[in-house]
Amino acid sequence: MDKNSVYKTNSFYWDTKGNDFLGAIVLPFYGAFVSEEKCQLFGDVSGKKMLEIGCGNGQSLQYQGERKASELWAVDISEKQIEKATQHLKACGLSAKLICSPMEEECGIPVDYFDFVYSIYAIGWTTDLEGTFCRIASYLKKDGVFIFSWSHPIHKCVVAENNMLAFKKCYFDESWYSVSLDEGALTLSDRKLSTYVNALAKAGFVIEQLIEQSDDEIMQSRDDNSDFAKKAKMLPVTFVVKARKL
Repeated sequence: MDKNSVYKTNSFYWDTKGNDFLGAIVLPFYGAFVSEEKCQLFGDVSGKKMLEIGCGNGQSLQYQGERKASELWAVDISEKQIEKATQHLKACGLSAKLICSPMEEECGIPVDYFDFVYSIYAIGWTTDLEGTFCRIASYLKKDGVFIFSWSHPIHKCVVAENNMLAFKKCYFDESWYSVSLDEGALTLSDRKLSTYVNALAKAGFVIEQLIEQSDDEIMQSRDDNSDFAKKAKMLPVTFVVKARKL
């Protein structure tokens, strides 16, 4: 796996297709059927300094700004997404420091500075999980909180076929692969849950909460009968971690 090649492929996709095809998962939702309103992982953020990893179109930053966070910062690999976030936040009367950079690299973000670092369906794009978690730990104050969500690894292994769930790939396979989507391409790796947990521990975090169950109320309110929704009733499709810097 060549990091520069992954950066180039994925940043180009988010610059050109991005949210138009994949859709944006933004707070208060951590994934399709998990919400901050139910989980209350952040609590009161008024007066807090916030950094988002992978800000996309800026709607999650808006969510934090409207809850009176004192400072909004973000990093994203896509120049186009940074532009969208800048325009969106300006229209909302909010200001933020937005940086275009891979999350793995040093990019001028202050250290020992933030109360919260968070990432909504973006952390899995990293080419260096341990390095990224170490950087995130460096950005946080002591006892600062890191919250992130991503597609649950077991969800990527299972498909719905003929009213049954069947394994299509090995859970332990973390190799990088290419996905063709709507005349574009992405490069991904499906890491094991233990890979995330161990990388967090190595970076000096303690896990306070792990959420992997879909919210029944959200599912019922949407009256969704898709294969994805049926799968979400049987196994996790999203996981969310709240960790604290020691």
